[in-house]
Order: sequence, then C-alpha cells, then structure tokens
Amino acid sequence: QVQLVESGGSLVQAGGSLRLSCVASGFILTRSAMGWFRQAPGKEREFVAGIGWSGGKEAYADFVEGRFAISRDNAKNTVYLQMNSLKPEDTADYYCALDRTYSPTTPYFPRRRREYDYWGQGTQVTVSS
Repeated sequence: QVQLVESGGSLVQAGGSLRLSCVASGFILTRSAMGWFRQAPGKEREFVAGIGWSGGKEAYADFVEGRFAISRDNAKNTVYLQMNSLKPEDTADYYCALDRTYSPTTPYFPRRRREYDYWGQGTQVTVSS
C-alpha cells in the first residue's frame, strides 16, 4: 500500500507564494508518476502538475502559465509544488496522487484523475484578493 500526505496549504494574499509538500510512504515503484490535482467548490478535480518519480518528465496544466514548479526529493519520498503569483482562482483543495503504471519511456504524461491509483487527503489553499 501507498500512503500520501499533503501539507503546506494556507490562506495567502493574491500575488503571494506557497509550497505544498506530499510525503509518500509504502512501496513506491521507480516507474511511478506523481501528480498534483486541485478541486474548487462545485468544480471537477483537475490536473495541475506532475513529475516522474525517477526524474525526467514534468507536465503542467495550461492555467499554470509558468507560475508553479513541481519537484521531488527521492531521499525524502517527497514531491513539492511551488506556487508563485497566486490568484484568487487558484483557491481549491490540492491533492497529490500516484500513478503506479506510468511509463517514463513514452512522451505521454498522465493527466486524468482515473489514471492515478492512490490519493492523499488534500490540503486547502485559499487566495484572497
């Protein structure tokens, strides 16, 4: 089993920054991909960013527009999401997720919710205007 625990969510003013963390425990394959998703009230959960667990590929949603950066620290089993220039529309619950069937040798990066096998409980981000 894999467990994912997010932290770092908070209330921040527009234009501010936050860094979210996701600590993974359990059996993690090096082929795995880690993704960050978000869900605002009344909206569908959407892909934000993702990274291969063994490195290399990163992927971002178009709305990120260069404001966010995903990174990982394999020694700490942790994936980070650095969010800068935050906007009120970034307000949401942010979730990390793991896709255990990811293939780093293909150009495709998983962006759909159903492609991920394990999920954390989420951390809340609120951006005030």
